[in-house]
Amino acid sequence: MIKAVLFDMDGVIYDSLPSHVRAWSEMAQKYDLVLAPNDIYLWEGRIGSSIINKLYQATYGHDATQQEINDLYAEKARLFSKYFNGQIIEGIRDVLENVKKLNLDMLIVTGSGQHGLIDKVTADFDGYFNRTKMITSFDVKVGKPHPEPYLTALRKAGVEACEAIVVENAPLGVQSAVAAGIYTIAVNTGPLPDDMLFEAGADVLYHDMPSLANHIAHIVEYLNTPQDA
Repeated sequence: MIKAVLFDMDGVIYDSLPSHVRAWSEMAQKYDLVLAPNDIYLWEGRIGSSIINKLYQATYGHDATQQEINDLYAEKARLFSKYFNGQIIEGIRDVLENVKKLNLDMLIVTGSGQHGLIDKVTADFDGYFNRTKMITSFDVKVGKPHPEPYLTALRKAGVEACEAIVVENAPLGVQSAVAAGIYTIAVNTGPLPDDMLFEAGADVLYHDMPSLANHIAHIVEYLNTPQDA
């Protein structure tokens, strides 16, 4: 029986990806780091240190030092806070309310390490999430696409992989959830093609949250039905 739904944050809860992309792009330009236009969308879900190491590998052929990681991520976080207006993904509140009506536990699983955004979730979604219901970059060593974030969420929720559902929007997040053995719903709220999410292993795909809100109860009912019935 399904007992928990695990949600990514950026691109699922908040329409924050454009601000992340702008912040990473300006930070990379400031420090003369190589960054292709779609890299941040492709890397979405990685923890900040992993993205900075990707930039350093592309530019210099080696990882950044811990001090460089700290300085660059602080600059990126500053820029993100400057640009992000707090926009919530349309329809996500309906999804959360419908999940709540099913009496399922809800957790957030994000690669973010920005305290302001993490704190904002608990303020904007009081009654759905609190800090004890979140897995962030502070709670993992590796991050997506490794299964560690979702395995950590399963342990925190006290459920098995077959008792959970993941809602993701990014290929690396889908890969992480699938590697953890969890049924994964992709909601394509970004510019990447649907094929990338299916290739990452998504079980089903929607193009917006209102569509998912209308179907989430049916998905849970289907997963709760014995497959030989």
